[in-house]
Amino acid sequence: MEHFTKDFKVGKCEGQKVVDGETMPLVLQPPEPNNSNDVESLVLALKKNKDWFEQMLIKNSAVLLRGFNVQNAEEFNDIIETFGWDDIRYVGPAPRTHVHKRVWTANEGPLSEFIYYHHEMVLIKEYPKKLILFCETPPPEGGETPFVPSFRVTERMLKEFPETVEEMDANGLKYTFTALSKNSTGSMRGRGWEDTFGTSDRAEAEKRANALGMDVEWLPDGAIKTILGPRSLTKVFDGRKERRMWFNTVVGMHGKELSSALMADGTEIPANVVNRCEQIIEEESIQFKWEKGDVLFFDNLALLHGRRPSLPPRRVLVATCK
Repeated sequence: MEHFTKDFKVGKCEGQKVVDGETMPLVLQPPEPNNSNDVESLVLALKKNKDWFEQMLIKNSAVLLRGFNVQNAEEFNDIIETFGWDDIRYVGPAPRTHVHKRVWTANEGPLSEFIYYHHEMVLIKEYPKKLILFCETPPPEGGETPFVPSFRVTERMLKEFPETVEEMDANGLKYTFTALSKNSTGSMRGRGWEDTFGTSDRAEAEKRANALGMDVEWLPDGAIKTILGPRSLTKVFDGRKERRMWFNTVVGMHGKELSSALMADGTEIPANVVNRCEQIIEEESIQFKWEKGDVLFFDNLALLHGRRPSLPPRRVLVATCK
């Protein structure tokens, strides 16, 4: 039987699933009702059980802290800093705003839009191992953060398209993405290149893009087209049962606004493969309703995640860690 520390009680949440013997998400609550349900006690418990907690995160891929009365970005940041994990700057198309120390807003694109499943910063040379979310304001309807065990996608795609998957993995994929000249919250991919690369100097932006593994092309309207590849289709990470993770963003970028996903030689990926992959990912998804004060930890190497459309208001904050 698995050992659980006395500093947490294992709970349940609606939508929770058991995948290959692992509970997703693992829900941890205060050990006693109406007792020790404050952030100071939570931080002490996490410090005391730091190694155990990280083992649970790798084992279950997602851990939800619920019932600890986390109120704001400052308290959320205290929880993040408990672990001593290095911060990693977000690089990507999502419009975001810095809030406090290591805390940023999650994608500020229109709440009416669905944000497709992805591993955070999957195409960048250095991507976060951990993604941590805090629900400051739960939406009145919708707005869930669904997630998907990545290895399950690989397993099912290999069963249905074995030759195509192995070919894509062996030869790699090429992606393009266009970053606008200025930020726009009118799109979930509306982050401008100046904010993306942290500079308004074109030469410096190119230098930083190259350091991240991107080639660039400047467009007449002032936007920048980034080209990435070849990138592998799947990856195997240490400590995760030798599972092949579906570590790509084929569905999210194939034929979308401002982006493309192609075979490494520039030929098209078969549409039926992309469409079926999209269906499989949705079929494997897990989600629960956000509650105020929830803190959700993702193993970014093991899970894809997205965002359901919602009614306002919704405010979820995020931190990314190496």
